[in-house]
Amino acid sequence: MDTATLQTQTRLILRQKITMMVNRYVVHIAEPDGSEGPIVAFAEQKRLTLKEQVTLYTDESRSEALAAFKARKVIDLGSGYDVVDASGTPLGLFRKDFGKSLLRSTWHLQQPGLPTLTGQERNPLVAVVRRFTDSLSWLPYHFDFSVGASIAFSVERRWGLRDRYAIDINDPRLDRRLVIAMAVALDALQAR
Repeated sequence: MDTATLQTQTRLILRQKITMMVNRYVVHIAEPDGSEGPIVAFAEQKRLTLKEQVTLYTDESRSEALAAFKARKVIDLGSGYDVVDASGTPLGLFRKDFGKSLLRSTWHLQQPGLPTLTGQERNPLVAVVRRFTDSLSWLPYHFDFSVGASIAFSVERRWGLRDRYAIDINDPRLDRRLVIAMAVALDALQAR
């Protein structure tokens, strides 16, 4: 799918595939009935790496890059992640805010020309339970990324044996590649 068509999408589904050595993510367009439509992105994240780097591809063949995100520093989780397109042009960045709250995870996402979005777990009770009880880390969660009361996009982890997320995009100006990178990072980096 070309970038212009991807940019028109308002609802995506992210699914994690379970494997031994890597986390695999497949992003689909959400059909009107909620089922998975065509694939728009595929990514693999190697576990136990010191400097996180994930490339998003247009499909599982990995023949064409869509975007990538990379940690700015080794092990410094608060330093941020730069997101670039297939040619290396910056799309934006995101970072986890470790100092704001020990109870609810908070992320910040920046896209040039737009205000900084703050993403926070919607339900503080679920956030506390997930954070302090490892055996319940599978609980669903819901992140809203907003400026003030205006929600630009949200990522909701659904109930199920496998990690599955609904991504709803309300702001048409947001680059979908940046949103997809943030959604993958929520699964890949949230527990760190």
